[in-house]
This record gives sequence, structure tokens and C-alpha cells, in this order.
Amino acid sequence: MLYDLFHYLNQLDFPGARMFHYVSFRSAFALILSLILSTITGKRIINLLQKHQIGEPIRNLGLEGQMQKKGTPTMGGIIIIIAILIPVLLLARLSNIYIILMLITTIWLGTLGFVDDYIKVFRKKKDGLSGKIKIIAQVGLGLIVGLTIYLSPNAVMRENVEIHRDGEKKEIVYSPNVKSTQTTIPFLKNNNLDYRDLASFMPKHRTAVTWMIFVLITIFIVTAVSNGANLTDGLDGLTAGSSAIIGVALGILAYVSSHLEFAAYLNIMYIPGCEELAVFASAFIGACIGFLWYNAFPAQIFMGDTGSLTLGGIIAVFSIVIHKELLLPVLCGIFLAESVSVMLQVSYFKYSKKKTGTGKRIFKMTPLHHHFQKAGNAGIDAIIQHPIAPVPESKIVVRFWLIGIILAVLAIATLKMR
Repeated sequence: MLYDLFHYLNQLDFPGARMFHYVSFRSAFALILSLILSTITGKRIINLLQKHQIGEPIRNLGLEGQMQKKGTPTMGGIIIIIAILIPVLLLARLSNIYIILMLITTIWLGTLGFVDDYIKVFRKKKDGLSGKIKIIAQVGLGLIVGLTIYLSPNAVMRENVEIHRDGEKKEIVYSPNVKSTQTTIPFLKNNNLDYRDLASFMPKHRTAVTWMIFVLITIFIVTAVSNGANLTDGLDGLTAGSSAIIGVALGILAYVSSHLEFAAYLNIMYIPGCEELAVFASAFIGACIGFLWYNAFPAQIFMGDTGSLTLGGIIAVFSIVIHKELLLPVLCGIFLAESVSVMLQVSYFKYSKKKTGTGKRIFKMTPLHHHFQKAGNAGIDAIIQHPIAPVPESKIVVRFWLIGIILAVLAIATLKMR
């Protein structure tokens, strides 16, 4: 909104109006505004939730300090969503296809998470929405994103091509704007992977099959990352802090992908128009950090599924639209570890129970962060008992953040590590 207003004022030679043309200025403004909004609205929302006794139902898992959290307000993801939407609506170019997709993602998954939390809190159904409905909603979002990128004439890219002379790389040149299913693949010298190569078994219908594969991959990524963020949301500040770190990396990747000079230096594809995503990333980072004002240990509010599903979905869609989704296993290593720990635990328990009649565990408890909270040799038949003494919650969170920072730096560095 303000972008269009100041664009008009600039035509009238209004002093300072030209500043809104710069993505860097609007990104900084979005970061500051989202920080202010999250901290100001946070207190009011907490008071409102406390007034209506909207508290998180707590199961006693035998973890230190766990039952002290009983009654802590939940649905705090509302704070994050407000702090993202308002700065983006005010400062971003709303005609940009990538901004439109990010707004749809935020509202779509925010609504899904809100309904899930509402059922848990008000209807006293601890499981909330059924897993089937959640998956259907996530698949629906994946379809919207995948098909929009396929159909929109504005969702284009320019392929980076190395020019060699005498066996040495001399320069990077770019193709004209094209619709493409290429994505950046880390560590390899030829760092572009085209999903079209996966459709070589159907040469007559290769284009159609390629886009079908792309849409299916999009659905999988949206579902996996949003659920991974949801599983990570078990300790005060863990998901919000980890998401802010990921948001910084994605914002950098979006910015360099939108500038020919930076893209050529990193030898990555150029994506016209994705510079606006730096504004969204800034609002996302500010919202997560601002939420930590109330969510850091000891938490005054939990984000609930309203926040965790939204944060995970935003990260997934953001990476897809800038063609960096294959960096997610590194960038979202914390989410991946949490999800894999649950899958391994369940699978091994079922396998051991079928084989021996007694179910055994790999970890003391999952998701993974709870493993470190549980004392070893406490009557739990788990393969991994280390650490024996439970680790304080705040220390687990900070250590996971540090790992997240290392992974974020590594994800960006992979663009030159070939």
C-alpha cells in the first residue's frame, strides 16, 4: 500500500518518496515495524487469552519444570501472524506474485493452526483437528503454490550458464526469462537440477509430467517442513528462534537471487522479482524475534499450532519460490532431526515389539529435544541413554539455536562449495 502511495508521491517530486523504491529501506522498515508490533500486541493478546483462560493443556511426561507451564496461554501464533501481515501489506509490492503466494501461505496455515488450537482449547479435544484434515489442507496449499508457479507468467527465472575457454570458466551468462522447474542443488559443480530430467521416461508428455513432479515435490515439502516445525515446538523459544535463523538465510538467498551481479558471482539462477521477498523475510524475522520477548524461557505464551504450522509452511514455500528447496535438509536441519527422531522411534518400537514382544526405544523420548530433558537410566528401555543427567531447558534451546546458525551458514556456503 505505502509503496504505491510513495510511488505516486515520487512522481509529484515529494521529498523522500524515492526511498520506498529501495528494497533495503523497506526491508529495514519491515523488520523494525514487525518487532514493534509483536512486542506491543503481544502483551495485549496475552492479557486477553489469560482473561478467557485459554491455556495450553499439559500432559505429564515426567520432565523437569513441565507442570509449571500448565495454564500458560497458547495460540500465540496470532502475534506472529499480525506482525508479519501488517508490515508486508504496508511495505511490499502487493502485485508481486511471490508476495501474493507468501500472504496466501501465512493466512492459509495460520487459519488451519488456529482452528486446531481452538478445538484443543475450547472443545477440550486434546488431539485437535484430525491428522487427515491437516494433511488435506497442507496438500491444498502445495497445489496452490505449485500450480501458481506453473501458470503465472510472472514466475520466471534465468538459467545461469558457464562459458568455458581453454578448459577454464571465464564468465556466467544468463538465458532470457523462462518458465522452468530447475532448482539449485548444493555441493555439486553443475549446481542446477532440472526436474525435467526425472520425466525422461515419458518423452512425449515430458513437460506435463515434469510439472506434475514439481507440484508433488512442492506438496511434500510444504507438508514435511510445516509438520517438522510443529514437532519442534516443545521448548520455550525453540521454534521461534530457529525460524528466525532460517529466515535470515532465506532472506539473503532471495536478495542475491534477484541481483544479476550477486547471482553471477555465486553461479546461481537469477529470479526477477524475488527481491520483494526480502521485505517479507524481514517481517518474518522481526515477528519471530519479537515473539521471543514473551516466548523465551520461562514462556509467558506458547505459539501453538497457529504459529508452528504457519512458520514451517512459510519457510517451505519461501524456499520453493526462490528455487532453493534442496537446501532445506541443511538449512532446516533442526526440524529434520526432530521429525526423523519421531519416525525412527515409532518404527523401531513397532519392529522390536513385533520381533520380541516388548517394544524398545532408540531415544529416551521424542521429539529429540525431550530426549535431553529426560534423565538416563530412569527405567526407560532406550538404546541411547546419554546424557544421564537431564539438561536444563534453556540450555537445550540455546544449543539448538547455535546448531541452527551453523547450519544456516553452511547452507549459504554450499553455493560456493563445489
